[in-house]
Amino acid sequence: MYFLGITAYGHDSAVALLDGAHILSFVEEERFNRQKHTTVFPERALRYVLEQHGLDLADIDEIAFFLKPWQLIACRTARALRYLPRSLVQFTTYRPGNAMKILALGPYLRHNSFAPRRPARFRLRYLEHHLAHAASVYYLSGFDEAAILSIDGAGEDITTWFGRGHGARIERRHCVRLPHSLGLFYSAVTDYLGFKPWGGEGKVMGLAPYGDPERYDRQMRDVLRWTEDGQFHIDLRYFDYHVTGWTRWVSPAFEQAFGPRRQPESELTRRSEDIAAALQRVVEEAALALVRYLHRLVPSRNLCLAGGVALNSVLNGRIRREGPFENIFIQPAANDAGTALGGALFLACGAHGLPRDDGAEIVYLGPEYSAAACAAAAAASGLVIERPDDIAARTAELLAAGKIVGWFQGRMEIGPRALGNRSILADPRDPTAKDTLNRRVKHREPFRPFAPSVLAEAASDYFDGIDASPHMLLVFPVRPERRACVPAITHVDGTARVQTVTRNANPLYYRLIEAFGRRTGVPMLLNTSFNVRGEPIVCTPEDAIACFRGTQMDYLALGDLLLSKP
Repeated sequence: MYFLGITAYGHDSAVALLDGAHILSFVEEERFNRQKHTTVFPERALRYVLEQHGLDLADIDEIAFFLKPWQLIACRTARALRYLPRSLVQFTTYRPGNAMKILALGPYLRHNSFAPRRPARFRLRYLEHHLAHAASVYYLSGFDEAAILSIDGAGEDITTWFGRGHGARIERRHCVRLPHSLGLFYSAVTDYLGFKPWGGEGKVMGLAPYGDPERYDRQMRDVLRWTEDGQFHIDLRYFDYHVTGWTRWVSPAFEQAFGPRRQPESELTRRSEDIAAALQRVVEEAALALVRYLHRLVPSRNLCLAGGVALNSVLNGRIRREGPFENIFIQPAANDAGTALGGALFLACGAHGLPRDDGAEIVYLGPEYSAAACAAAAAASGLVIERPDDIAARTAELLAAGKIVGWFQGRMEIGPRALGNRSILADPRDPTAKDTLNRRVKHREPFRPFAPSVLAEAASDYFDGIDASPHMLLVFPVRPERRACVPAITHVDGTARVQTVTRNANPLYYRLIEAFGRRTGVPMLLNTSFNVRGEPIVCTPEDAIACFRGTQMDYLALGDLLLSKP
């Protein structure tokens, strides 16, 4: 049986294709249309995953969509009516066309350019949004049973979902509903600090360690209150997101408490840093209370985390260190893109009871380009082409010499973190690398940190309390005696968002780090996503070459070729 999962018309549109419970492909539309966090129907991604496997829609048995549109319409209309007259603006900003597109998805798939060569027989199923999130993490976790927590902005109406996975079953045990949302709270303050919601939250997380959380701690705790029984409360006097349809985030009361909002691209002040620090701390403490409650509700050793808030790696690190669960699993595409994968997995494993493919690859599921495609793109680029005998050894040599290298290899990783196949790499020992990369290559804010990829067996030599962290979703303290050795990946607070790399998971990337370690004594690389500020991670060889040309990277390892500028 073939299953499709689709996420569209929200943000982070994506498509997943499964053969039974085996994942064949998972692709985000932004990788093709080059619009970060794109909201459109994932037409190119759908076409790609079908064509790559010689299929069309006539071969698909069931399709999962990542939310229930009638629930979305009913819940949000009821909430708008509740907050009249303040919510009148919501009726002018609401996009009913999206709801109509979702409801008409079946006919659209059957009769547009995807029209199959014979009559399509698929069944379209609309799933609850947080159930798709829960399935995206539980069915990939390898756990036979687990507590599941999904936290994001909002699904149809639920913002925080507490549940249990057991065998093939997933069940909800508790929830928090709109307008009370940790995700929207964080996004609202992100907007207030001059960054874009649904994308800029990671910047706020990176800014927070520069600030003093005590300065605005009392004000932030007045805005967000929580209990130990799985509840939290947002003081809505400070916000407008619930009455404007996400078009205006904070109210004048918030600015009275915290000062004037920062204008985008303006200078960052100490006040902005302190507000970010207070925000990060109270959200961490509220989430820890939710995790403790979930453990009482579902007393398991295992925790699965999903939803956009699960991309907050600092928060995840605290949950791992201070929470009551022994084992934590977070899949790389924890955001809404991952609900395409979760929807398809729920159909396969939850609805049809097919056995999980516990040995499946869950990171490198995206597009792959042949050596011939890389060679053709290189030949057309006008760049200098070198064909080293060993691309890993040659790249390690360049990195050890202080060069910055774009690394384009194999199947693209899923999610927003570069995990060794679409990466920009540098020497973690170089104290100037962070500023150089932010200024000359990534074209982004100077406060933003960079992450390390380290051989798994050497990770404990550099990081305190570390265990497996293959998806770069956990933050660990850098050992004090090692910080001077790897300054480029050590954040201002002495931590790093770590990726541990094993030979089995990514043999070529492992060999590269190993070769660098032999040359330098440090089995670690600085690893950041292969893109520049505001753009998605590169997908095709042509994308990689264009990004390379537009930055001051020194070399591009494109498959087995090494490119440089004339």
